[in-house]
Amino acid sequence: MKVLLVEEDRESLAQLEGALGELEVELLTASDAEQGLSVFRDAHPRIVLLGLSSPEQVLETLLKMLEQDPGADIIVAGGDTSAEFTLRAIRKGACDYLVRPFDLQRVREVFASLLSLAQERQRFLQLDEQLVEASQFEGMTSRSPLMWEVFSKVRRIAPHFQTVLVTGSTGTGKELVARALHRLSPVASRPFAVCNCSALVESLLETELFGYVRGAFTGAQQDKTGVFEYANGGCVFLDEIGEMPLTAQAKLLRVLQNHEIRRVGSPMVRTVEVRVIAATNRNLRSMVEERLFRQDLFYRLALLEIALPRLAERKEDLPLLERRIVKKFAGEYNKPIVGLTRRAQARLAAHSWPGNVRELENVLANACMMAQRHVIDLQDLPEYLRVPSVAGEEEADEMLTFAEMQERHLERVLARVGGNKARAAQLLGISRATVYETLARIESRRASKQVEKKAAGQA
Repeated sequence: MKVLLVEEDRESLAQLEGALGELEVELLTASDAEQGLSVFRDAHPRIVLLGLSSPEQVLETLLKMLEQDPGADIIVAGGDTSAEFTLRAIRKGACDYLVRPFDLQRVREVFASLLSLAQERQRFLQLDEQLVEASQFEGMTSRSPLMWEVFSKVRRIAPHFQTVLVTGSTGTGKELVARALHRLSPVASRPFAVCNCSALVESLLETELFGYVRGAFTGAQQDKTGVFEYANGGCVFLDEIGEMPLTAQAKLLRVLQNHEIRRVGSPMVRTVEVRVIAATNRNLRSMVEERLFRQDLFYRLALLEIALPRLAERKEDLPLLERRIVKKFAGEYNKPIVGLTRRAQARLAAHSWPGNVRELENVLANACMMAQRHVIDLQDLPEYLRVPSVAGEEEADEMLTFAEMQERHLERVLARVGGNKARAAQLLGISRATVYETLARIESRRASKQVEKKAAGQA
């Protein structure tokens, strides 16, 4: 592990090198702020000691280093022992303060403690890597109980299904679930055909699904195989089935019931054997009531249903998803990015993610492209995340009870301190026991809502 000593006094530098020689570290040295910044930029040391004579230069160099690497542990050293200066240094990001002349035993203790913490973080990173690997399921990553319930359902359904309905908000991974169902089915070696029902006008949807023969209409120069015929023996994935016109719905129902299709312009009936996976982000039950979706088709498709949770309902997956996505795009863009700073993670944790995992991928792809260091920080995130709007939250807060206001404020503070419950308790002036009791109350209410939601869905 690299340690940088920025010390103007040669005698003090020699003392520090002697004191730290017993530790298993690579010692780098610099005699002034400019050289120290250059070594810091090139070598990326994990721990830095800033021993400069000018207090203002110390703070200026501290800020420049943290700008380059917010994750570095920087110790400030100097003759100014005033509480005011020490507090300023800590507020600006220093992790500790040492006084000249150096107490070498104290120096060794501070560095040993920081090295131990750094090694612990390294072990956590390795465990995170293992956790990401262990949390994989057919291209999806999760440790959330809600998603593991989905994975379990996919495993049970895949060998037997004929029709499945996958529901969920935009960006929750409906196509990934569809592909997992296909890969785990007995027809995994057969074709998997995709049709986006919202991307085609009504006149083209029928030809896309069932094909046409030459001369069926102007421009039909040759026969065309439709999605169902192409996927014969395999699976058809009908994305955004809620956008399908009623006329096409009637023809799709006939295929599901009789396993027969007829190309546009041809009287010949062809038999097909396909498994159908339909997906939608719309409420088909409401659409049935409004006569916008056929009831008989809905019950045929929804014989088996898989509902995907929103990312906001499984925020415990954020660290895993962030690690996997950053690794993916860092490789694609050939950048040495290893992760996100704690403040960037806290900002992402505070976001509501209306676009779900797809939005998270877009945010991190953009951040990987913009990042100029080996970590993604706040300034690398899109502007709407760097400066989140609170107007909507404040308006919603007006209708909350006092207890709900307390709970929401606790969640916001926890998001800002990266989930550190002890720090949150300190900032709020309450005990850690109160923090844990409040969180337990929040989880209990959310679990009750989830049970009510499932019961309503089954009804």
